[in-house]
Amino acid sequence: MLGALFAASPISLSALDSATRPANRPGRLNLSFRPYELQLRHAFNLARNQRTTTPGVQVQIEYDGLIGYGEASMPPYLGESVASVTEYLSKLDLSQFSDPFRIEDIHEYMESVAPNNRAAKASVDIALHDLTGKIMGQPWYRIWGLNPDKCPNTSFTISYDSNPEEMRKKIEETSPYKVVKVKMGLDHDKEIVEALRRHTDVPICVDANQGWNNKEKALEMCHWLAERGCLFVEQPMDKAAIDDTAWLRERSPLPIIADEFLQRLPDVRRAAQAYDGINIKLMKSTGMHEAYKMAVLARALGMKVMLGCMTETSCAVSAAAQLAPIVDWADLDGNLLIANDIFDGMKIVDGKVTLNNRPGIGVVPVG
Repeated sequence: MLGALFAASPISLSALDSATRPANRPGRLNLSFRPYELQLRHAFNLARNQRTTTPGVQVQIEYDGLIGYGEASMPPYLGESVASVTEYLSKLDLSQFSDPFRIEDIHEYMESVAPNNRAAKASVDIALHDLTGKIMGQPWYRIWGLNPDKCPNTSFTISYDSNPEEMRKKIEETSPYKVVKVKMGLDHDKEIVEALRRHTDVPICVDANQGWNNKEKALEMCHWLAERGCLFVEQPMDKAAIDDTAWLRERSPLPIIADEFLQRLPDVRRAAQAYDGINIKLMKSTGMHEAYKMAVLARALGMKVMLGCMTETSCAVSAAAQLAPIVDWADLDGNLLIANDIFDGMKIVDGKVTLNNRPGIGVVPVG
């Protein structure tokens, strides 16, 4: 299926400029990419939007017969689109690089082409890590020296649905998991937790998606949630409300975790002023290269580390999972929430993030 995806009129640098960027130059990096829309199994009802699909772009980097796979996923709040990602990728000339291990140099080059475009850059970064891991014949968690036995359980995400039957189905789907993530910030925050508690007593975590509009309400909710087996609260208030978030952190019985507030490495020190921990996502951090640095810095600052994802195929989720052994919490269910995955990669076994021994990011195309 993936082969057909790229075979059908792939957008490539060679097609854009065959005179200076010939296809499949030996000993050079060759980039191709194609849009691929992700279909959600259930509608996502969030504090600021609802959606049933997520736009995405699938990426390949070929080098001397090997292929590295990458992906960009663009939920609305990131500010990226298929058009912006493909426009950015079209500007890249990776054929100037003869060494795929020059990941730092390639990131510097990508930054020089255009600012922002974090998901677009992440797609290239993921493909580079997949490619270099395949060249070395090792998965990236081993290259980083990490112990896969230390991977945490993943949470499984649900959101409120006004249709009782749909809500029942969502709750039933949480049964195999040992942590449930509840999307909040709407008018039914307590209702969904009470419904879930009638079904299971597994720990929960909460993502308000900036949906709580004042610190007193946020504090009241934190105390209410603490009495109902909640582990932490993610992005309770607007990312600009730094002082109110710091006030909440000082009083909350639960850890407060930064999500929308946090994008890249320089944000980690800023987050330490108002949050107990950070949620690292490859689509925000420009990929694995910077995500690893963020985790190391957060640990040095005494912060908790969460590893998250967008709605993604197993490609990007498996890339993120390479970092799982060094985090406190994982929310790596993005591939489980879609109906049209095109990769086989990391697995959730008895609720736990489980890595395989395949080289690179550990994925193979399926279909």
